[in-house]
Amino acid sequence: MPKKSKVRIFNRMFLKLYLNYAIMLMVTAGLIGLIFMNLYEKTTMDNYKDKLQEQAKSISARMTEFIEYENYDDWFEYSGILEEIGFDVWTISNPDAFAPMDERMETTSLEEISDSKDYLDIVESAFLNKKDYRKSEDKYYEVPMITVAVPVIGTNREVVGAVLLKSYVEDQNDIIKDSLSLILYSILIALAISFIIVIVFARQLSGPISRMRGTALDLASGNYKSKTNISRNDELGDLAKTIDILSERLLENDIQRKNLDQMRLDFFANVSHELRTPITVVRAYTETLVDGIVTDKDKIAQYYERMLSECKSMERLVGDLLLLSKMQNPDFLIEKEPVNLAQIFDDTIRTANVMGEQKNIKIDVIKDMSVYMMLGDYDRLRQMFLIVLDNAIKFSQDNKTIHIKLSNEDTIKISIKDEGVGIEPEDIPNIFEKFYKSNLRQNEKGSGLGLAIAKQIALKHKGDIEVFSMRGDGTEFVFSFPWLVLNS
Repeated sequence: MPKKSKVRIFNRMFLKLYLNYAIMLMVTAGLIGLIFMNLYEKTTMDNYKDKLQEQAKSISARMTEFIEYENYDDWFEYSGILEEIGFDVWTISNPDAFAPMDERMETTSLEEISDSKDYLDIVESAFLNKKDYRKSEDKYYEVPMITVAVPVIGTNREVVGAVLLKSYVEDQNDIIKDSLSLILYSILIALAISFIIVIVFARQLSGPISRMRGTALDLASGNYKSKTNISRNDELGDLAKTIDILSERLLENDIQRKNLDQMRLDFFANVSHELRTPITVVRAYTETLVDGIVTDKDKIAQYYERMLSECKSMERLVGDLLLLSKMQNPDFLIEKEPVNLAQIFDDTIRTANVMGEQKNIKIDVIKDMSVYMMLGDYDRLRQMFLIVLDNAIKFSQDNKTIHIKLSNEDTIKISIKDEGVGIEPEDIPNIFEKFYKSNLRQNEKGSGLGLAIAKQIALKHKGDIEVFSMRGDGTEFVFSFPWLVLNS
């Protein structure tokens, strides 16, 4: 009997499913989080840079107005306001311009920023009428800053200078850090929820598989009543149903095997019982003759005749057993040909009349047509009807009649009814069993195999036998066989 194997914890499907999904979720969440955080940081800085450039552009536009109207006093007031509200604004004049920006509007010069390549680069871009920016460690403030540069337009649409607007990056970094922390917390919460979902999902997969494994082990150990009891509308459900069907089939086969074993035991017991009596009789007569106890010639002849009778009985029993064994073999095929049942009955009744002469039994035949064609084995069908007629004669009183009727219906119907002693209703289901014999004296010489052989012959011809009987009211056997279908 197979033992239920212990699966190591690391080899369990639940743990494998959980770890695989957990690793997949963590990698996916990590990649998405990393990408999202980088995108968020870039987007935040780009938006802040665009905002600074818009502010610098607005300052540049006001400066253009001041330059056109040479209103320098208002510029000084405007720049003071910018300083009060926290804007760090540098203005630089373009020395290459035809009419450079007035030095009174200049807060720094190229010479003062000449040692900072980042400043020079964005200022040069502004002088070329382009917007530019830099994010770097500021040399003067010694903190990370972002600086944007926009051109200042003078008269005749000439670039007369540049505006540099500076802002601390640290404030934006704090905002980004807070936002990224919120994103990170959201990822962790989502992962925790996902892990719970994964546990439920893994259990939904591994649980049924574990139950099916247990059922399979039960079936392997011979417990064919074990069922998975899983009801799911998916592939696992289909597999569970298949295992349950297998369990039912194995149970049916086990029951059938036990029945066959019991039938085999009963068969051997019945054969032993049937052979024991004639063998005992033959042995007793043989020992008597060998010992010379009997010397009378007539008595010796009587013993020999009895021994011959018992040997014939055993021969008939063995022949019936061999025939029944062949008939019950599914691979045994009867050679069939078109036969006329009316002709078979004509032949059978001639033999039956001889068998019934001693008891003056009459046989009455009714046929509504002269030809009843079917596919069958002439000799086997004749043997089947003779078995039933022999029983009808055996269990009928003297001077009785056996009624035979052939009728034309959907199938060929044959009725054989006697006026004999009849059969008890509770005994009717058993009369086709091997070695079944009634306790009536008429059946003391029977082997109990005749009706079993008749039943098998009928089945081999795709026919059926029904029995109707009452105690003291005779017995009727009704056969039905398919008609021979002729191809047009």
